[in-house]
Amino acid sequence: MRACVCLPTYNERGNVEPMLRALADVLGPDDRVLVIDDASPDGTGALAERLAAELPFVEVLHRERKEGLGPAYLAGFRRALDAGAQLVLEMDCDFSHDPADVPRLLAAAERADLVVGSRYVEGGSIPTWGVGRRLISRGASVYARVLLGWPVRDATGGFKCFRRRVLETIDLDRIASRGYAFQIETTYRTLRAGFRVVEIPITFVDRKEGGSKMSRAIMVEAIWKVPALRLAALSGRL
Repeated sequence: MRACVCLPTYNERGNVEPMLRALADVLGPDDRVLVIDDASPDGTGALAERLAAELPFVEVLHRERKEGLGPAYLAGFRRALDAGAQLVLEMDCDFSHDPADVPRLLAAAERADLVVGSRYVEGGSIPTWGVGRRLISRGASVYARVLLGWPVRDATGGFKCFRRRVLETIDLDRIASRGYAFQIETTYRTLRAGFRVVEIPITFVDRKEGGSKMSRAIMVEAIWKVPALRLAALSGRL
């Protein structure tokens, strides 16, 4: 297997089929998609299974309950590594990440260990967001850059491509973040391990189907997790 796209789902019944068919148009013959469903009550998991029976590049990983983005991705990463994937991608199922950009991330991984699809480098954009959401998102990225002392501009971006050796090195068992802090933590651990991280521009749009998974708990976790990561690094515990 060259690449595995990890696609976490929770109540994404309206998005999972068009997303899988869109990915079918851009992935190569040695690429796969792993749908990671957290027991969606709307039947997303059952639909994904029916699609997997039709589409040979699709596999479904069923989880017993909704535990957050981080645990879902960690389960997907482990399954992808066990299957032999050399590149492991993460992306949203709601089309906020354009499946047509997947080949660009894969190509960029030829010169980097972690590729981040970035809204905040030159060429990146968020055309559907208002001023308030832009300020909150950019503020979070600036907050992480200042406290962690890193060059990454899109701290919470969730459109990424890891080389296998990164995930084998950063010790997935020690990652405890559940929400968007997971994106900050995995990138920070990658940089601390000495790997090369690059950002490429993407256009990020709002979901068209379903509801946002953002919550106050997710935002609070991201706020306290950043200084906690920095302190762990300074004390040699990271």
